[in-house]
Amino acid sequence: MLRPRCASPALARSFLFAALLAAAPSAASAKDDDVEFRLVDAKNQPVSDAVVSLTPLDQPAPLASAAPAVPPEIVQRHQEFFPYVTAIRTGTAVRFPNRDTVQHHVYSLSKPKKFELPLYDPGKAETIVFDQPGVVVIGCNIHDWMLAYVVILDTPWFAVTPTTGAVILRAIPPGRYRAEVWHPRLAQTATHELTVPAGNAAPLSFSLALKPDRRIRRAPDANRNGYN
Repeated sequence: MLRPRCASPALARSFLFAALLAAAPSAASAKDDDVEFRLVDAKNQPVSDAVVSLTPLDQPAPLASAAPAVPPEIVQRHQEFFPYVTAIRTGTAVRFPNRDTVQHHVYSLSKPKKFELPLYDPGKAETIVFDQPGVVVIGCNIHDWMLAYVVILDTPWFAVTPTTGAVILRAIPPGRYRAEVWHPRLAQTATHELTVPAGNAAPLSFSLALKPDRRIRRAPDANRNGYN
């Protein structure tokens, strides 16, 4: 079975390991060597926009495969960024298309990737390569409320939770891993050590103590997937 271990007492205050569920296939159709994460908040509501990842501890992470045929995008539309949270492998190029009716000035001052895309018009797109792991906060110099995050990881096993708060990482080789959960409203990244067995793994259920969401949303469908 999976054997989590809390990294520190400080983490335990903001990230509570709730329970290990029965080792049986879930409704999401997890298969052998898949690991399912289920995230809820303090009110037992599903948590979306969390980045979950597994980093191997007994061997290096596999080398990155070829770049995706279609690069990930962070779209500007209705004076918002879509999606709100993007997770990528280190070295991935991300497109920033302006599908709005106004100019934008996209920038980041975050250490893993400081960049600036000066005023560019609707219909144009710029591309940035994120070549260092970490979290990059993205804003717009014209529209102060616009906010997005890019989480860059040195592992191929990661995902962003949807509105259900549940996600499956597929085909995880047996062994020891560091499981991490990052969310914009967590005080710090939560970490557990676990062992993935050979065969079907029990789903992991986590309860997150999130800070209040104080974002100002200008678009009616802000930070949802209906941005095309």
